[in-house]
Amino acid sequence: MSIVWPCTISVECYLAAGRDIEIARPDCPACCQPMWFWSGYHRFIRICSDSVRLWVRRARCDSCQTSHSLLPSFVLNRRLDVVGSIGQVLEALADANCGVRPAAKQAGVPHSTARGWVRRLAERSPDWAAGFSALVVRLGGELVDLTGSGAQQTLTALRSAFTFINPGRSTQHLWPFASLITGGGLLATNSNPPWLVVGNRRFIAPVPESPG
Repeated sequence: MSIVWPCTISVECYLAAGRDIEIARPDCPACCQPMWFWSGYHRFIRICSDSVRLWVRRARCDSCQTSHSLLPSFVLNRRLDVVGSIGQVLEALADANCGVRPAAKQAGVPHSTARGWVRRLAERSPDWAAGFSALVVRLGGELVDLTGSGAQQTLTALRSAFTFINPGRSTQHLWPFASLITGGGLLATNSNPPWLVVGNRRFIAPVPESPG
């Protein structure tokens, strides 16, 4: 299992720190007891078409006898590319009505990879749009007005949640925010409503109603 933590430094600074990267000691998501750092492992990530090795720390809960990967918020579970590259492609398609191939080229990722992201988002967009909208309402905001394609609705709801929770913060943090509150599962294969996470708050997003 992975725990996504809010990484406030750049990808380059994280990579430069290597195994000396400083991370706040997390609490166990199951029993809320303090966890202990427990070694780690390398995984590859892709930045602007370059693959580099990333050190991922692990933490262990003595109470549950389980360990968790501690993923920085600029990555997603089981995805090679950093979340900023993924977001760049999805925003190009939703905002500029751009094709997948030119969007992939601009982001420096293979066309087939970008096409897979778009396909997965199309599958998950009803869940994510409903989930991000529900998050805004749960935290005291107004209901988000969703129109357009599934990708456009998802992006509108995500931006609304980001702006409501992080007023005045630069939108360059939008996609790490998406990784953080979805626990790294933004493009996960499961079709169940996502667990959304903000700080210590968790809730299951509602299942969107099927038309007709």
